[in-house]
Amino acid sequence: MTTLLADVVATSAEVGATRSRKSKIESLAALLRRLGPDEVAPTVAWLSGELLQGRIGTGWRTLAGVTTGAAEEPGLTVAELDATLGELAAASGAGSVKRRADLLSGLFGAATPDEQRFLRRLLTGELRHGALEGVLTDAVAKAAGVPIAQVRRATMLAGDLPTTARAAIIDGTGALEAFRLQVGRGLKPMLASPADSLEAALDELGEQVSVEYKLDGARIQLHRDGDAVWVFTRSLRDITDSVPELVELGRSLPCRSVVLDGESLAWSDSAPEGGSEPGEVGRPRSFQESMSNASTGAHKPRFFDCLHLDGVDLLDAPLRERLTALGRVAEAHLMPGVIAPGGAAAVNLLAAALDAGHEGVMVKSLDAPYMAGRRGKAWQKVKPAYTLDLVVLAAEWGYGRRTGKLSNIHLGARDPDGGPPIMVGKTFKGMTDALLAWQTDQFSAHALADDGRVAHLPPEFVVEIELDGVQVSRRYPGGVALRFARVQRYRDDKTAADADTIDAVRALLPRNPDQPRNPAADHTEGPA
Repeated sequence: MTTLLADVVATSAEVGATRSRKSKIESLAALLRRLGPDEVAPTVAWLSGELLQGRIGTGWRTLAGVTTGAAEEPGLTVAELDATLGELAAASGAGSVKRRADLLSGLFGAATPDEQRFLRRLLTGELRHGALEGVLTDAVAKAAGVPIAQVRRATMLAGDLPTTARAAIIDGTGALEAFRLQVGRGLKPMLASPADSLEAALDELGEQVSVEYKLDGARIQLHRDGDAVWVFTRSLRDITDSVPELVELGRSLPCRSVVLDGESLAWSDSAPEGGSEPGEVGRPRSFQESMSNASTGAHKPRFFDCLHLDGVDLLDAPLRERLTALGRVAEAHLMPGVIAPGGAAAVNLLAAALDAGHEGVMVKSLDAPYMAGRRGKAWQKVKPAYTLDLVVLAAEWGYGRRTGKLSNIHLGARDPDGGPPIMVGKTFKGMTDALLAWQTDQFSAHALADDGRVAHLPPEFVVEIELDGVQVSRRYPGGVALRFARVQRYRDDKTAADADTIDAVRALLPRNPDQPRNPAADHTEGPA
């Protein structure tokens, strides 16, 4: 079976032309049913705005040099495009620049004008047509005729939708049931929902909960099988080679095989002014430092979940059982917390966490399984300020002491229907000189366009913004604007698909428009 790229482009256009989720799913499923076995995975990746090969070094500057003419009739196939992308990803060393240029010239020369436009958006991360992973997951289930729950679970265990889609559509339910947790292969982490307050979280989840510190660290997943150890980030990037101390720690654990979920945090050497985590000296460093190279040994992991231990998968076990397993294998590296605390104990733990320089606490149901890749109410996070993870849409060139620096950033919330990010505000607050220099360097290198006043950016940069609240606004298309927004950190571990939605921003509007909310009383934030 041979599918033309033109069929994929036409489906992308159909999906982008409708706001109806049902219509998007119908169009996508119709295409998926027609694909051959080797066409499913790359097509699903492309429709997600991704490449199976990952980043292949084809940004706007590279593509600007491609000036070849276009084909008059469609002829480029899905298989041919996938093969060329593979060759581009593999091109390196002497002569690679010319080789890449020749490959791109040949690829674009075989594409029609519509296909060329699709390729440019795909290769630069600008393909936004309303088919986020949730919509595509539903389309895969519909095309395969299998329950959506099976597709979601298989995707969680496989770590990516293209792999799951091929299994579902080509081989059906049996192939999906065959997916198991595989030590050494990252799986999507369970996510938390924001709680209005500690009291609200405890009221909703009841007495049978775990309350633990919420660190401003880097989410890690540590796998061990015999002497082999792997460490993955939140986005499932393999960072094993850059964290030798975590590899050494993994090999020292009293087990044959294990999968642990936790945070890695950098610590300062100075004595704390207001306290510290039990057993630690100094204060926690920033998220940026926790995400940097850990070879200095400054990083200390804190684990809060055990998903597998010595041949037994624990994903479906309640948290209380997973914590028992965690205590057996990583007792010296547990996240500080309390089990089934009374109200006073939970309040004291929150105060201690904040006093030690951490973000707040997590409240988790002891009866809940590990719902990888899902953001449910079984885990709730409590922090003393509003924060949102937003997409940087553009940046303005500064003036005065910021002349020559890209400073004021334009912020967008994710469209839950898959459209482009929706602008909700701007800010230049909270930026250090070092951050300004980093922004200028990175934004200049990735700018889609720059008129000397504003540099417009692809949706590649996610920034955590602290704010005092949200207000109704006619200035921005989402109808809301951020109040007193300031930069906290850039989220290297997140993509635009992980950013907060416009609905999450609107949820921070005052309950009574004439009576602004007090953010200090609500302890609310956006998804982590």
